[in-house]
Amino acid sequence: MSLRQAATAAAWGLLAYKLGTLLVNAVTFPRLSHTQPHATLPDVSVLIPARDEARNLPQTLPGYLAQGAGEVLLLDDHSTDETAALAQAAGVTVLQGQSLPSGWHGKPWACQQLAEAARGDLLVFTDADVTWEPGALAGALDYFRESGADLMTVWPQQDNRTLGERLLTPLVDDVLLTLLPWPVLNIPHRSASAANGQVMIFRRAAYDGLGGHAAVRAELLEDVMLARALKEAGGHVTLMLGGKHVRVRMYRSYAESAQGFSRNLLSFHGGQRALLPLTWALHFAAYTWPYLSGHRALIAVGLLEGLTVRILTRRTRPADLLEVLLTPMLPFTSLPVYAQAARRTVIWKGRSYQQGEN
Repeated sequence: MSLRQAATAAAWGLLAYKLGTLLVNAVTFPRLSHTQPHATLPDVSVLIPARDEARNLPQTLPGYLAQGAGEVLLLDDHSTDETAALAQAAGVTVLQGQSLPSGWHGKPWACQQLAEAARGDLLVFTDADVTWEPGALAGALDYFRESGADLMTVWPQQDNRTLGERLLTPLVDDVLLTLLPWPVLNIPHRSASAANGQVMIFRRAAYDGLGGHAAVRAELLEDVMLARALKEAGGHVTLMLGGKHVRVRMYRSYAESAQGFSRNLLSFHGGQRALLPLTWALHFAAYTWPYLSGHRALIAVGLLEGLTVRILTRRTRPADLLEVLLTPMLPFTSLPVYAQAARRTVIWKGRSYQQGEN
């Protein structure tokens, strides 16, 4: 088989699998469909780990406070900006983070402190860059309670505004909706786990039964590892798309996106550095090779995948739909992500972390 034939076969294989998975998820994946703007949720604690989040909080603080939760707690993790002052002025209870203990990563430690201070039976961990529409949490909790889950993670809608953001951040939705079909994600086996630390809702008893975030204290991919640990303990994990009711602006530039994605990429590959060039080459074959070789059918399938992902996540503004035209560039724009992920040390929020030795 020639190199051209091999690339074409690899492209067909990957795109056929992803499009098939996407079509199953279009039918089965839960979506946040309603809100309760005047809900009262006395048993709910909204918990926000925050480190240098002053640029996000003016946009997101009103949403936290509009959910009707019994308490809203923000942990200021040694910020160097106005994070604490902004939260206090808005009426949020602010906790001052303790020093990072040996063997812990920053976010798990911040979340552990928040959980220990919280009073609610339902713990809602949400990042400081997530925007909640009034009543969105009550709508999500309706499904959470009905499902009988111990943990529900919500995928916010990506709020991309600049070209730099659009180069990489849409991959979050693509990975979620094309990697595994919902029926597989819903089985109890730990290998079929997905989670998003931007919004994680726990039943208190299940969270405490795991030992909280201490169970993943040294993990860079702590959200997925928590879901795996909960499944191993016999718990039920479910997922939901936030749609227009829960949104997030993860990064403000291409450089921020590259650094952010590189933090988790090696963990996503099971710590196996040898897999990094293989997955990059596979995506090059699927998304760039068709344009270089003039393979119109593969180009059409790739565009169809991108458009379907955006329709499912309700990102249908013209600028969002036009992101699919950037698809052939993705393998090249992701090269810095792969290069940083291959390093022994990653830096995030001013802290250095060692990663897999494989």
